[in-house]
Amino acid sequence: MKHYIEITLLPNPDIHLFGLWSKAFQQIHLGLVEMQDDQGRVPIGVSFPEYVTGAKYSVLGGKLRLFAADEATLAKFDAAKWLSRLSDYVHCTSIRPVPEKVLGYAIYQREQPKTNRERLARRYASRHNEDYDAALQHYGDMQPKAITTPFIRLKSLSGGHTFCLWVKKTVVTEAVGNTFSRYGLSSLATVPEF
Repeated sequence: MKHYIEITLLPNPDIHLFGLWSKAFQQIHLGLVEMQDDQGRVPIGVSFPEYVTGAKYSVLGGKLRLFAADEATLAKFDAAKWLSRLSDYVHCTSIRPVPEKVLGYAIYQREQPKTNRERLARRYASRHNEDYDAALQHYGDMQPKAITTPFIRLKSLSGGHTFCLWVKKTVVTEAVGNTFSRYGLSSLATVPEF
């Protein structure tokens, strides 16, 4: 990853930061969908430079970086176009080279915590052709657990339902090149931290 764009969510009394993340990241996701290849791989990765992990909760912060191997990929993506309707709420930098000295590398990946026994039972019932009440018995003793991973609430454009995109950060020592998902996330590929 040699080039990046930094997007800053601007504080605004009209819209809360969580709502702004939802709107901005939905647009970024739509742009990444347009960039995918035949296998659904995307050449652009994301990072959250203000990501903070805590014991009780974590936050994404107010910045997002989009990384690509070359300037042309980010130019083709055209973040300003995708975020044009949010121009009062976000600021996009121009395409910049990644600094030569970086602090390290990180993997930002999607996490799907198993916390809702009703949702898990519905899924189990549909996959195993079983009655919902019988499937619920599989999760009867499941204890509720707190999830500290930060998330962005998004709306599925195909199904119409709202879901949480949980984003887990893992710090690693070496860069690993790969492609990313339609959310700019990967369980293997790294992005630079600086």
